Amino acid sequence: MSENNKKDSQMLVRNFAIIAHVDHGKSTLADRLLEYTGTIKKDKLKTQHLDQMSLERERGITIKLQPVRMDFEHNGKNCTFNLIDTPGHVDFTYEVSRSLAAVEGAILLVDATQGIQAQTVGNLNLAKKQGLTIIGAINKIDLPGADIDTHRLELATLLEVDPESILLISAKTGIGIDALVERIINDIPEPQGDPKKPFKALVFDSVYDSFRGVIAYVRVIDGSITGRAKLHFIAKQRTVQIIENGYFKPELTAENLLEAKDIGYIATGLKDSSVVTIGDTITDIDGLAKGVTSLPGYKEPQSVVFAGFYPVDQNKFEEFREAILRLKLNDSSLFYEPDSSEALGRGFRLGFLGLLHLEITQERLTTEYNLQLVTTSPNVNYKVHLISKKEVFVSNPAEWPEDQYIEYVEEPMVRIEVIVPTSFFPPVLSLFNSIRNSTLVTSKTVGESTVIVNYEMPLSELIKDLYDKLKSASQGFASLSYEIIDYQVAQVTLLKVRLAGKLFPSLCQVAPIFNIERESRQLAINLKEIIPRELYTIAIQVEGMGRIIARETIAAMRKDVTDYLYGGDRSRKMKLWKKQAKGKKKTQSMADLHLSPETFLKILKKNNQM
Repeated sequence: MSENNKKDSQMLVRNFAIIAHVDHGKSTLADRLLEYTGTIKKDKLKTQHLDQMSLERERGITIKLQPVRMDFEHNGKNCTFNLIDTPGHVDFTYEVSRSLAAVEGAILLVDATQGIQAQTVGNLNLAKKQGLTIIGAINKIDLPGADIDTHRLELATLLEVDPESILLISAKTGIGIDALVERIINDIPEPQGDPKKPFKALVFDSVYDSFRGVIAYVRVIDGSITGRAKLHFIAKQRTVQIIENGYFKPELTAENLLEAKDIGYIATGLKDSSVVTIGDTITDIDGLAKGVTSLPGYKEPQSVVFAGFYPVDQNKFEEFREAILRLKLNDSSLFYEPDSSEALGRGFRLGFLGLLHLEITQERLTTEYNLQLVTTSPNVNYKVHLISKKEVFVSNPAEWPEDQYIEYVEEPMVRIEVIVPTSFFPPVLSLFNSIRNSTLVTSKTVGESTVIVNYEMPLSELIKDLYDKLKSASQGFASLSYEIIDYQVAQVTLLKVRLAGKLFPSLCQVAPIFNIERESRQLAINLKEIIPRELYTIAIQVEGMGRIIARETIAAMRKDVTDYLYGGDRSRKMKLWKKQAKGKKKTQSMADLHLSPETFLKILKKNNQM
């Protein structure tokens, strides 16, 4: 579109996002809008066209948000739709919140066969905080299992609107898309912004390109930029000269001008992705001189789940390191630091936004980089307050301070929102009441058949196996979302593992004090079942709070040294047995147990089932 057309007073600009629970049809609806507006010709339109990663297509979910600009004519007027297709999973809540800060409206999509789910409510709350205009829509109305009337009433109750205002659509077949476009034009307000003010833009995402460096996805709030302007990132205090800017159509399309109301990209040429962070504010040299301030809501991405990753073949460590660096370029929220294990060798300890983020990263390392990895059990980041009044964050049990230096420990807490059919509410309630330090916050009924319940509980309890337990208690009908809320004092301690007198830091784990006896015994039993016998006795000791809590013994392998003897005096056998005992005593004193990677992996799998 030319600059003259762009400044046409008759042009209608609408910036909006599609928000929904995972697999409710966001990407399919984006496909229909691309087709309706003629942005992509039907014969060139792929399923989930905006999803760029093969993993997204395989799983049918959006992992990385994707913006697109749609220029088309509607009722004689030139229209521009700037759509942001957002991820639906709770792990990417901050990314979604910054995307919503870049638009004025949102389409809240609900699957007609599943109804309101946890992330439906989570994303709705984010949209409300941004003051967005929300258009409710029931999707997949063409499916045989669709319960349209029930879910339409539930969504209307949630949005506090007339049920008739909830649109009925099928993103797959195109039913109701005309009416949806009309509502977008009529209900979502025109974006505000003054092109004459100093340049000011919000960064709502970024990617890395080997030729253009880090590319910032931006919503221009005020002002304009052209050509190779110099821009300043306020949060990181870094000034760069841009090399290109333009729009998403949906591929990156260079334009000379970006101005107020636009959603577009800025290629920075930077090779360091940490400079361009989601939520940062960009201004130009003029704006810097005039004191342009940051937009609200910026925060550094914080890892909440940590795990150790080790290549099975240590000869591929450098390939693994290179893969981590490449992933980091396109995922600024990924945390990594070098790590080592006495059993698994060199590796990295990685930090993630949540369990799905961990799972996606693990799968990408395996499929895209052809790496075979061993992954330790996920841990959370404990805040340890030392007697010296110093605070340290510990995510790796191997780095846990000695008890005599610890004053108290705090653990991250989460607020969990569960949406469950009323018929399964009692077993779900029973499940949460059995979880350590869980507290019921609110409970309400939506419609006639759905209950929304909120709990606060430790994050460490969530990442164990809560998803599986919840699915079992609700027969798969419940859904869950969560947010990190704060740290709370925790009664936990470190369980140390000694094998044949040797401390194994990689086997240590943090456990609740009230449950320390059971966990220690179970850990010792698991180790006894898995660790192979040696020529010497292996004492398994689980230590906590300054004492040995559990002990098991793996007997030494024994050879019958008198097997070849027959007849004769017993003293001959006694002589051989004494010689054997002397040799075993010497072997025991020289014992230096080493666990193979295969044994260590078996231990990890067994411990995950505790």
